[in-house]
Amino acid sequence: MTDDAAAAPICLALPLPGPGDDRAGGCAAARAVDGRPLHAAALKFFWGPMDCGKSTMALQMNYNHARQGRRGLVTTRIDRSLGPQVTTRIGLAHSAVEVTDELDLRDLVRDAWAEGVRVDYLICDEASFYNLDHIEQMADLVDNFDVDVYAFGLATDFRSCLFPAAQRLFELADEVARIQVEVLCWCGREGQLNARVVEGRVVREGEQVVIGDTVDTADVRYQVLCRRHYRSGDLGPRA
Repeated sequence: MTDDAAAAPICLALPLPGPGDDRAGGCAAARAVDGRPLHAAALKFFWGPMDCGKSTMALQMNYNHARQGRRGLVTTRIDRSLGPQVTTRIGLAHSAVEVTDELDLRDLVRDAWAEGVRVDYLICDEASFYNLDHIEQMADLVDNFDVDVYAFGLATDFRSCLFPAAQRLFELADEVARIQVEVLCWCGREGQLNARVVEGRVVREGEQVVIGDTVDTADVRYQVLCRRHYRSGDLGPRA
């Protein structure tokens, strides 16, 4: 062994399996195609009750990363628009890939790479409605593909029980953060729980996922309440 060879660092990192990557025989210790260190990717879950700005933050996150030259995909499931897009209550919108039970998020990224499209990150809105396989796929994308995954969603359903996907994200995510935009109950306390309201009354039985909104005219609507008024079913004087 020569002195030069002895001094050369040993690279244990694998090359990013992205398009146009010709470094398979070299050292990838270095950087991914977006310039960030390999193996620095993370799975992050941002959660909060309805109306706290989860989708708005998801689109802001996508904008911020894109401004720095990173390329990503936006996904959603059961958006309030019922279309393949992320929409917000303040009027922002962005096209998105609709996540179905059959969709494999890893295939979504691999297919993009096969078409020569770089994918540095995923924005996964309405993540609480994804299935458990999707959450495992998110972890695989981070651990085996060096793709960042930013998931946004509710933690609990109308019964105040954790969504299965949210529970798994709490268990697997590298970072979990409650979105800090404060949502208030009608009484002025901090809103914590999402009540389902049908015909003017809080209901506590039914399918876990029923599409509705927070507007008063909806047949099925949701109202954020503090724990006290969620448990009592008190919707306030305007109910």
